[in-house]
Amino acid sequence: MEMRNLTVIKEFILLGLSGSAEQQYFLSVLFLCMYLMTISGNMLIILVVGFDTHLHLPMHFFLSNLAFVDICFSSTTIPQMIVNLLTDTQTISFVGCLSQLFFFISFVNMDSLLLSVMAYDRYVAICHPLRYIAIMNPHLCVWLVAGLWLVTYLHALLHTVLMAHLSFCASNIIHHFFCDLNPLLQLSCSDISLNVTVIFTVGGLLALTPLICILISYGLIFSTILKITSTQGKEKAFSTCGCHLSVVVVFYGTASAVYFSPSSSFIPKSDNLLALMYTLVTPMLNPFIYSLRNSDMKRALQKMLCKGAYFQQQ
Repeated sequence: MEMRNLTVIKEFILLGLSGSAEQQYFLSVLFLCMYLMTISGNMLIILVVGFDTHLHLPMHFFLSNLAFVDICFSSTTIPQMIVNLLTDTQTISFVGCLSQLFFFISFVNMDSLLLSVMAYDRYVAICHPLRYIAIMNPHLCVWLVAGLWLVTYLHALLHTVLMAHLSFCASNIIHHFFCDLNPLLQLSCSDISLNVTVIFTVGGLLALTPLICILISYGLIFSTILKITSTQGKEKAFSTCGCHLSVVVVFYGTASAVYFSPSSSFIPKSDNLLALMYTLVTPMLNPFIYSLRNSDMKRALQKMLCKGAYFQQQ
């Protein structure tokens, strides 16, 4: 009887970036430009890798998958935020909120897992170069990516189902610009102990495992590089993994600032800015990091642009 008297919330209000009309218009234009740069930059990586047969290698296969995930990752939260800023509605339905939560968890975990697989790929390339083709064969790469997608979707589905069984009967105001786990749990009037347990066990395992794999891989990589006698060989080895290591530092640095800061239990405007770094700035920077620091990507990009200009002149 008590549950029947509760007011069931059918939509949420996202107040993460609310402000004056001028501020919201400026932010919407800024985020739209950044979002378009994210989409175009990552799409360019996918096109370049598909265009140049010399880039049909495991490293670039994982890179193109990372670019695709970054496009989906940004598209999960940023368009909704821009619409809310322009229309000043700031609302999202309950179903839409759960859908956004599902895809956000899926893509953020896929990003992390792909970075760990790319670290392993660099480990095999540098520490076992003669066995690289045999170990990182195309079948293994495809099965690895397929397995990662399955794991991330099952993990996201677990959190979404648990969230869907909670009751939201008090405030419907989310002090964030998208539906994340912690802001939603703060609004629930149900027992969230199971949700919290799953977050710290399954979620913690899925978050720490890729990071540990990356640290172990690069520990072995650096120990191998230090044994190289020639300076040219060391520089080549460092340049091989430099791009990926830069992305790892940016990704985990911003993610740690969001989820491991002392104020993570309550999300003020400062945490929203950190979340923007995590969800928008990092995916936007990845194409620049890889294209500017990867000589193979730069040559392939120049080749594709020159070929495109040639066909336009015909």
